[in-house]
Amino acid sequence: MAKVEIKQPIVEEISAAVKDAKSVVLVDYRGLTVAEDTQLRKQLREAGVNYKVYKNTMMNFAFKGTDYEALAPFLEGPSAAAICNEDATAAARVIAKFAKTAKALEIKAGVVEGEFYDASGIQAIAEIPSKEELLSRLLGSMKSPISNIARVLNQIAEKGGASAAPAEEAKAEEAPVAEEAPAAEEAPAEEAKTEEAPAAEEAPAAEEAPAAE
Repeated sequence: MAKVEIKQPIVEEISAAVKDAKSVVLVDYRGLTVAEDTQLRKQLREAGVNYKVYKNTMMNFAFKGTDYEALAPFLEGPSAAAICNEDATAAARVIAKFAKTAKALEIKAGVVEGEFYDASGIQAIAEIPSKEELLSRLLGSMKSPISNIARVLNQIAEKGGASAAPAEEAKAEEAPVAEEAPAAEEAPAEEAKTEEAPAAEEAPAAEEAPAAE
């Protein structure tokens, strides 16, 4: 069987893997221990990243005519590709974090959402929070005012409800008005009686004066 026929399935496998990928990060894995390599693969798998070692010639063939052709100059020495179809920053984030403790792991370059980045660019991409982190931060910022509202509503409920307070205030305001109303009506009646009494006594005095003469 010709070598081309042997290589073709591998090239097709790589082509299919990167066809709908959001990012591809190339790394040099030389110097990693078996334990470190196993742990790296595990973390990438949990993040939804497909990590596999391919021959540089195979990747070079598969990358031709695609956005990943920009990675061709970095296909030297041992190379592994971290391919992600979901979170564009996942591969960079996991690899960059892992490289902080596994110094042997070297980031070569990568393509994220069609854009080429060198090693320092991938490091910068790694600092971008994941969608889950962003959602968590958003919910956290919303949680504080909601908890304050819940606490206020709970305090109102403990005091008898929001409707009970206005009802009690209304009763307190109506009580003085009910007591003062009769006093206001009786005062003019008493004054009227005192004014009418002298008028009734003076009338006979005016009629008796001519009779005496």
